Amino acid sequence: MRTYNIPIFVPHEGCPFDCVFCNQRRITGKMSGVRPSDVRHIISEALATLPNENRRVETAFFGGSFTGIPIEEQSALLSAAAEFSYATDGIRLSTRPDYITREILDNLMKYGVTTIELGVQSMDDEVLKESNRGHTSGQVREAVKLIREYPFTLGLQVMTGLPGDTPEKSLKTADEIIALRPELVRIYPTLTIKDTYLEKMYMDGRYTPESLEDAVELSKKLLLKFEKNNINVIRIGLQATDEICEEGSVVAGPVHSAFRELVEGSIYYDIIESKIKGMSGSVTVLVNDREVSKAVGNRRANIEKIKREYGIDLRIKGSGKLKKREVICECC
Repeated sequence: MRTYNIPIFVPHEGCPFDCVFCNQRRITGKMSGVRPSDVRHIISEALATLPNENRRVETAFFGGSFTGIPIEEQSALLSAAAEFSYATDGIRLSTRPDYITREILDNLMKYGVTTIELGVQSMDDEVLKESNRGHTSGQVREAVKLIREYPFTLGLQVMTGLPGDTPEKSLKTADEIIALRPELVRIYPTLTIKDTYLEKMYMDGRYTPESLEDAVELSKKLLLKFEKNNINVIRIGLQATDEICEEGSVVAGPVHSAFRELVEGSIYYDIIESKIKGMSGSVTVLVNDREVSKAVGNRRANIEKIKREYGIDLRIKGSGKLKKREVICECC
């Protein structure tokens, strides 16, 4: 069964703070608010393009802080989405930890919300302060505790490379996220977007973004931590759009159209490297059929790096008998 999201963007709706990194209108590509009629139109059009069988469909309110919108407006948008409950399997939304109350959660339950994602970003209070998040790590814990009293699926979103952040702080944040036991996580390396305060900090020399290489290496460590603890990482890096690209609104930072592929490829490189030591000449690498492109690496990066570093010619082939990240190396 395949899962589909019907994305509805509510840029900056409900946000009382201007986080230094945030310009949701540029990130989402949406420049105006959303009305209930828009919700109906978006869902109707999306459903017409989806298969009728073997699917799970959720309406997804992204951007802004949904539960910061006046509750009457929340209800109007949710009510419009709930009209399609005959064809969808639930509603998911993203919001802030400091906009979670029992009244809000009761209202979300009323309209069939299934998943709540909290923009945590960091569990380091100094990083949160420098990023102008407007909430504390304590409020994250309080929000999670309250959400756990309901049958919602919980997602937590974290960022790396924020002002005042370090790899060590990000790894500690991951450990604290793991302790909160969310069902899913998103990892977003910080990008410097046009028309944000972070852009001004960068231009003034007060902020140094992560390099692409460093962001991949750190995201790899976070991914492996979460996977080891059975937490599903559903996204790494912002989704590429006309705005989120080097030619768009990204001023600086580790932007790449296939960021997760870089992370997965780096994991495979480490595994392959550990297995080819002592080998020479031509080596055939067997991996799961569905993992071949990850093992090869983005633009054949792993094959070329192994050739450069070890003088070995790699041939990577698929095998339906192998599990994810299981690797067998054979000399030719």
